[in-house]
Amino acid sequence: MAHQFCGADVSKARLDVEMLDPRGEVVRASFINDAAQIADFAALCREHGVELVVMEATGGYERLAFLLLWEAGIPCALANARSVRRFAEAMGVLEKTDRIDAGMIRRFAEVKQMRPDPPPSLAQQSLTALVRRLGQVTSDLVVQKQRRQITTDAKALASLDELIAFLKRQSRSLEGEIAGLIDEDPLWSHLGETFRSVKGVANRSIARLMADLPEIGTYSNRAIAKLVGLAPIARESGALEGKRHIRAGRAPVRSILFLVADIARRYDPGLKQFHQRLLDAKKPKMVIRIALARKLLVKLNAKARDARIAFANAT
Repeated sequence: MAHQFCGADVSKARLDVEMLDPRGEVVRASFINDAAQIADFAALCREHGVELVVMEATGGYERLAFLLLWEAGIPCALANARSVRRFAEAMGVLEKTDRIDAGMIRRFAEVKQMRPDPPPSLAQQSLTALVRRLGQVTSDLVVQKQRRQITTDAKALASLDELIAFLKRQSRSLEGEIAGLIDEDPLWSHLGETFRSVKGVANRSIARLMADLPEIGTYSNRAIAKLVGLAPIARESGALEGKRHIRAGRAPVRSILFLVADIARRYDPGLKQFHQRLLDAKKPKMVIRIALARKLLVKLNAKARDARIAFANAT
């Protein structure tokens, strides 16, 4: 268990960090968010015996520092930004600056005794990037098609048709690269075949699961539902029994499960019966949607767990 933590507040341009020296004195520093100064940051961590660097997930700006620090032998972990902010407020710290945030991240990591988050493999990084890019291209394609529907000018239509054709080629190319990555990895390929046994789960859904939920099959059903954000959270205190709602989790995975579950329940007997029971009980539409997605996730998680065990035994 790590005992010497460093908090790093990451922005596009800079990293503000706070750690303790061996005497317990606070050490603060600021670095440019590039490879050269991240190397200096790693050297400072080694100098002061830092065992874990903790930073918030900031939409990608943290990725370079996270990967380079691991390469330099400095373990890292990612903290939920909302949790850190609420921790700061609970500690009476209402001010918010980069320097203050770095200190609160360090203190949050100490209290929670955070553990390292191993970096994804190069193949996992590539798959995630390609799947996200495919999602962007698909969204752009939808927008351009919508614009075409309300356009009448011939030249504007020609421009739109040219862009739509280009986006379709990009989409096909990305789908091919993603399929190739999955086929090249024996475990991914095995998991893909397993997921396809559920009718309605197609290649894009499989790619999304591989990219954004690599833990599938390694967590318990309850834990995987909470990780994705499909587990109702208790709101009970004394005599109060509030309604349970889902919250947080991985929105891209949740979105794809909502869509796939609605298709799969038409063909899968278990999902079909479960869906009908909820309808007969007159549950609200959103409750049914969430419950069905969670049921599908649990089913896929169980299949992935069995597939991982079979793959490990075979190899």
